[in-house]
Amino acid sequence: MNRPIRTAVCTLAAAGLALTLGACSEAEEKAVDAVDKAVNEKYEVTYEVSGKNVDEIEFSAGEGSAANPKLEKETSPELPWKKTVTLRGIMPPTVVPVSTDPTGADLTCKVIYKGKVIKEASGEHVVAGCIAISPIGE
Repeated sequence: MNRPIRTAVCTLAAAGLALTLGACSEAEEKAVDAVDKAVNEKYEVTYEVSGKNVDEIEFSAGEGSAANPKLEKETSPELPWKKTVTLRGIMPPTVVPVSTDPTGADLTCKVIYKGKVIKEASGEHVVAGCIAISPIGE
């Protein structure tokens, strides 16, 4: 290959590499911005619990982190119970009614986001409660 052609090929290859790296850098920057926005974005959910013989209700109210949310507790709640909270980012909406009644409590729990139920559980023993995936980023 003669020198002018080799120089032109090398120049084109270098330009292509620079454009590719620039595009990757731009895509990476956009991805980082999207994650930052999702982690810091706030959203509201409403928890609802109904049934009978509920001793307490534990729920995430926005404190702590997504990996380790701090649960608040309401003892001897009046049913039906409803609470609206503000969460952030990928923090999972969580509400867990607790009953020590051995005959069963016939519980229902719901997590509602923008008027739509995103998680619901019901039965005599709703041990796991309602834990939903954060609606941010969907």
